[in-house]
Amino acid sequence: MLKNGSQQYPVASKQAQRILITQPKPESEKSPYFELARKYNVELTFHPFIKLEAIPAREFRRQKIDISFYTAVIFTSRNAIDHFFRTCEEMRITIGQDTKYFCITEAVALYLQKFIHYRKRKVFYGADGTNKSMFDVVNKHKENEKFLYVCSENQQDNDIVGWLKANNCEFQLAFMYRSVSNDVKEIMGNRDFDVICFFTPSGVRSLFDNYPGYHQNGTLIGAFGNNTIKAIEEAGLKVVIKAPAPQTPSMIAALDQFLALSKKK
Repeated sequence: MLKNGSQQYPVASKQAQRILITQPKPESEKSPYFELARKYNVELTFHPFIKLEAIPAREFRRQKIDISFYTAVIFTSRNAIDHFFRTCEEMRITIGQDTKYFCITEAVALYLQKFIHYRKRKVFYGADGTNKSMFDVVNKHKENEKFLYVCSENQQDNDIVGWLKANNCEFQLAFMYRSVSNDVKEIMGNRDFDVICFFTPSGVRSLFDNYPGYHQNGTLIGAFGNNTIKAIEEAGLKVVIKAPAPQTPSMIAALDQFLALSKKK
């Protein structure tokens, strides 16, 4: 085993050279993923395992949610932000200037600038990208706010829901989009990957929708988020690369650490 703090990695029989990232390819050539590929001379392949479908306003109305009633909104992704403001536009709802926004990371928070006049006193985010750091921020405001948690109908974070309930927060889940399994047979069938990185439970489900009898067979698996890790383990697979963690707040950081240690083999 290779060790570094709380992380432990098994040494593969051969160095990881081909890594599959189950997300779309970054648009910017300055993405840290490409820097990682150059740093360790590895081949990164990007292919989303899920695609998102919008829940139209007419269907959203069945949830009987009055968006204007809520004083704060929780976002864990840019997709959630996109679909929140799309839904508001379709329903001709104007969001009050005093609405507070609680985001999982600073990157997600900054994305709000696409839709609102960004003011730090109205936008809050966790320090390290973990649920706990976001909870620390929410905890300071929970007494005076009514929270709307925008999420996929089949991908909400149970840790967030559990915390909101346990801390007696007034909140409502708002399902504004859904994830659907993508066809990954072409990408998976054409090459063998040493590492596959998952980011959502839906991505894990997509793997088995495409390959019901999938076996790990030595492939190393990375996972971002507790729910993703749980989904992988419940599917009978072993997670090797985990994020977020204190030393590895992102999947890129976790891969960097893993590849650095593997190189010392």
